This record gives sequence, C-alpha cells and structure tokens, in this order.
Amino acid sequence: MHTENKFNESTPQRPEGERVLNAPLVEMNLNRFIEQVKNESTWLESDHNSITIFKSNSLRIVLMGLHENAELKPHKANGVISVQVLEGKLRFSTEQETHIMEKGQMVALRENITHSVKALAESFFLLTLSMNHH
Repeated sequence: MHTENKFNESTPQRPEGERVLNAPLVEMNLNRFIEQVKNESTWLESDHNSITIFKSNSLRIVLMGLHENAELKPHKANGVISVQVLEGKLRFSTEQETHIMEKGQMVALRENITHSVKALAESFFLLTLSMNHH
C-alpha cells in the first residue's frame, strides 16, 4: 500500500507524528527545527540529537545537532552524502583528509567512504543522503 504523503512514526521523545516528511513540496524551517532539537530531552541527556526533515525513496535530509566535543565515530553511508554546517564548527575527516567546517561550508562525499565528524563547538548541520537501491 503506497500513500502519497509519508509521516514520521511518533516516538515518546517526539510525539507529534503528523509532521509531513514527503509531499510534492515540503517546506522546512531550519531555525525552528534547530530549536526543536535543542528543546528535546534527548539533547539534554546525550551528546547529540537529530530529526529527519525529509524522506523519499531516493533522498533523506536530517538536521543533526552535536554538543561541543561530541563525535560521530568512523562510519560509512551506502549513498552519496552532503554535510552543510548551519551553526558551530565541525571537523569532518576521512582516512585521507580532514576539513574544518563552519557556517556556510559544506562537503559532499561519495558512498562507502569511511568518515567521522567531531563538533569543535556546539554545532548543527544538515545531512543529506541519496539512497542507493541495490
């Protein structure tokens, strides 16, 4: 059964399950999503928090927040990704190179490349993932 609009599953931490994630046009207020991420208990209790703001069969967009010194350990994505800094300062590293990124900077990375992210200050960034279908 395919529905035109996909909705996120509601969770105890984020009960409003009616947020539209996929429609012909989805408007995303990034500043409001940053505030939402900051106001959730997950942000207070752990070193990071994230919210998926768009999801389709081929594309996913996640707004992610990291506390200062929080780190996403080395990992791979099975699709091309981009990371765009909205606030703060990140260290984005692959096995070959490291980039210090601040607001207005972004990187794109091919699939299956090991990378890690460390927040050098409290940071918020947009992670876009193109989904590979094998």
